[in-house]
Amino acid sequence: MTEHTPTPTRTPTAPRLARILLSAAVVLAAGVSGPAALADDHTSLTPPADTRTAEVSQDAGSATPLEIAAQRLPKVTAAQVLNLAAQQIGVRENSMGGGTKFHQWYMSSPRAQETAARDGGNIYGYANAPWCAMFVSWVGEMAGIRPTMGWDAYTVTHAKWFAENGHWGTVPTPGAVVYFDWQQGKSIDGIDHVGFVKQDNGDGTITTIEGNTGNGDVEQLVRPVSEVVGYGYPVYAG
Repeated sequence: MTEHTPTPTRTPTAPRLARILLSAAVVLAAGVSGPAALADDHTSLTPPADTRTAEVSQDAGSATPLEIAAQRLPKVTAAQVLNLAAQQIGVRENSMGGGTKFHQWYMSSPRAQETAARDGGNIYGYANAPWCAMFVSWVGEMAGIRPTMGWDAYTVTHAKWFAENGHWGTVPTPGAVVYFDWQQGKSIDGIDHVGFVKQDNGDGTITTIEGNTGNGDVEQLVRPVSEVVGYGYPVYAG
């Protein structure tokens, strides 16, 4: 199985209307329900072009679909997401490579039915599948920001979702979703693994929090940036 470690009232202009319609599609596809484990208020956030972690513009015409979706979500910071991810350190897979709460959650989600239909097979195939993307998706769900974190079991598709929504770049900011290619390629199609950036160490390495590591658990690791394909940027508060 491919590693599943896997977008005053005024009349809008045509381009602006297209953005609004696209944002609605993103919200419907990703969903806005689910447990918000971290925060209960909402915010508007204006990101720089590459790193979408600052505040979103109030003008929907200049905001990305994910930024528009974020206005309906809890106000959650990158530090809160990283703390939630760090609390999972030590969660380990079973002898068959599955059995974690991340597998169980994903299999019970409507997304599992969608991705199984897309990729072939059925939801039971996720029971012992590589789970790094399920881990990232679970953190987004538990934080209440799934529509800007995305959810998938396949790293390549998850990365493409960030890129298609204008939240893809090369800057390792805290809380960014980091995608790796062990062959050090730079194509999204070559992605092997995914996790969270905890910090840029400034020496050609980053500290990460990842699920489905070589030891079969959630770990904090130091990785060389040479193995990084790129970064997806959820919408964070602050």
